[in-house]
Order: sequence, then structure tokens, then C-alpha cells
Amino acid sequence: MKRSALYCRVSTVDQHPETQLSELRQFAANKGFQVVGEYIDHGYSGARARRPELDRMLDDARRHKFDVLLVWACDRLARSTKHLLQTIDELNGMGVQFLSQREALDTEGPLGRAILVIVSAMAELERSIIVERVRAGMRRARLEGRQIGRARLNVNREQIILDRRSGMSLTQVATKHGVSRASVCRLVKDSGRNAVLPTLVGNVQQQASAAAGAAQ
Repeated sequence: MKRSALYCRVSTVDQHPETQLSELRQFAANKGFQVVGEYIDHGYSGARARRPELDRMLDDARRHKFDVLLVWACDRLARSTKHLLQTIDELNGMGVQFLSQREALDTEGPLGRAILVIVSAMAELERSIIVERVRAGMRRARLEGRQIGRARLNVNREQIILDRRSGMSLTQVATKHGVSRASVCRLVKDSGRNAVLPTLVGNVQQQASAAAGAAQ
């Protein structure tokens, strides 16, 4: 029985990897594989070549802890064709077979590798088109004078900061001013950062003046 490892990745912390894992476990069972390891990168973009669990999986592959790597889809392992092929080349060099459930790809034979190159190239092209569409939409919105990003809060910022520093809880301040707790935290944090900068500048100016006086 071949030993298999499961690798899954989700881009944001509010996504749950169990969706991929449950399907991969069933996929492994149908293939007659024994699952000996699961590697989950939670909240990491596929554009990042270095990820904690991806690195750990490759380290275990070098130690020959498994024979087959299963992924839900190729873009879970890597976004770019170059990175995907580099990773699979490394796995193949260690004698590890690569299987993708969604694309039904198996790198054990030459045909599977050829199809893998095509599929990964198309996925990369699709992602590039989506990114360009988003950028074009943002450019058009700016030309039309529309708001891009988070709208500025129309609240009494000073009073929010005073209320929070007076001892009111986040929930109390947020309820009083009709904003979220996250907005309260952000405003208080920004006020602290803005207060520190003038102090630092003033200290530097005082030190410079003192040094100039000593030189005279």
C-alpha cells in the first residue's frame, strides 16, 4: 500500500480547509492509499513560494516519509506555472508521485506531465486576466470619481478616542457611536501613532539644536 500525504491551502483565514481535506481523504481511500500526513497552509496566497506547511511537506518528502502527494487542485500547490513545475520536479526527483483530484492529473507518466503544463499555464493565464479586469475596473472608477476602498468614517473621532481612553469598553464605544469594534481599535491605534511622530520629530530637533550649540 502506498503512503500518501495530503496538502491543502486556503487564501484567507475565514475559509475552512476541511472542505478540501474531506474530499482528499475519500480520494486517497478510493485509490487504496494510506494517509500518513496532512499539511495545511491556512491564510497563505498561492503566489508565495515559501509557506510553512509547504516547506514542512517538502522536508518530509526528502526524508521519504510518503510516496504520493495528493492535492485538491494544482493552484492549491502553486499559482504560477514555473513554481508548480519546480515543486513537482523536486517531488519527482525524490520519487514522490503527484496527483491532483480536480484536474485528474497524475505525473507518474509523460502524458500526465504534458497535460499538467497545459492546465497550470491556463490557470495562470486566467488569474492574470482576472487581476487585469480588477485593475481596469478600479481605474475606471477613479476616472468617474467613485470611492475606492474603505469609505472614511463620518464620526467624531476625537470623542471616540476620549471615550475609549476614559475606560469605556470597545463594545460600549462602538455602540455609542454606531461603528464596529474594529473601527474603534483602528482609530485609537492611529491616534497613538500620530501622537508619537511629532514627539520623535521634536526630540530630534532638540538634539540637533543642542549639538549645534555645543559646536559653537
